[in-house]
Amino acid sequence: MPTSRTVPYRPAWPAGADPGRLRTALLAGFLGFTLMLAANEPTTALDAAARTPVPEKGFRSGRDALRSGVRDYNAGDKQGAVRALEYAADQGQTLALWKLGRMYAAGDGVPQDDLKAFEYFSRIADDTTDDAPDTPNSGVLASAFNALGTYFLEGIKGTYVRSNPERAYEMFNYAASYFGDPNAQYNLARLYLEGTGVEQDPRKAARWFNLAAEKGHRPAQALLGDLLVNGTGMPRQTVKGLSWLALARAGVQGASDAWIVDLYDKAWASASEADRADAMAQAQTLSTGSTRKRR
Repeated sequence: MPTSRTVPYRPAWPAGADPGRLRTALLAGFLGFTLMLAANEPTTALDAAARTPVPEKGFRSGRDALRSGVRDYNAGDKQGAVRALEYAADQGQTLALWKLGRMYAAGDGVPQDDLKAFEYFSRIADDTTDDAPDTPNSGVLASAFNALGTYFLEGIKGTYVRSNPERAYEMFNYAASYFGDPNAQYNLARLYLEGTGVEQDPRKAARWFNLAAEKGHRPAQALLGDLLVNGTGMPRQTVKGLSWLALARAGVQGASDAWIVDLYDKAWASASEADRADAMAQAQTLSTGSTRKRR
């Protein structure tokens, strides 16, 4: 069964992004979310065997250490931030675990180390799987599962973390289904589209793309539009496909989105004037709906 004519797989990030920066880009969007939620993060228990050393500097509580780590990070003292965040992580602060994972994934103030990042994200997954999907830190939890999915998909060279597409599917599926995360929904759709870790199924891919697209996920909008215009594994829906492509095209940001422009230009060039007019009208409706879904 043919697949969509797109760029190579890029989990949860616009196609065309630098592969070496994928994991960093996957996580970078949640920094502001971390700062916003730092004051409200509840304390949870961690397995003592997995705890990090307590730093010399004393803190009144894990929450206090988290606040201190955020302040140090913003002030440019990343060594101090790591010490505070390690203490907060030892006390079960999920945001501290996530922030440390992100720092190691990006090499931000610490030596770049994907295995350490993987282990911090794994602790989040192990300790918070029973959290309600509407908890204040649900975005961070979904981000951690997405990161784990990416690591399982690709593996970490020279470590015990091997490529395991089936496990990647589990991570993406959990974040997509339980938290309704659009990045995870996009990732899951790509797995179904390519038949990676799961049986290839363009219809399921389209359903997951649609869920993410309705929340304003631009790559999902583009790939959903491409599937519908070309009738890949399903009946062709030219106008609806063009409308999603038009919506994705309207949100293009820089050279990394050139592939979206290419898909749009190709589909638009082969469409009739009537289909184009109908698609633009429908795109306005879709745009309104996507804005509401993001709120």
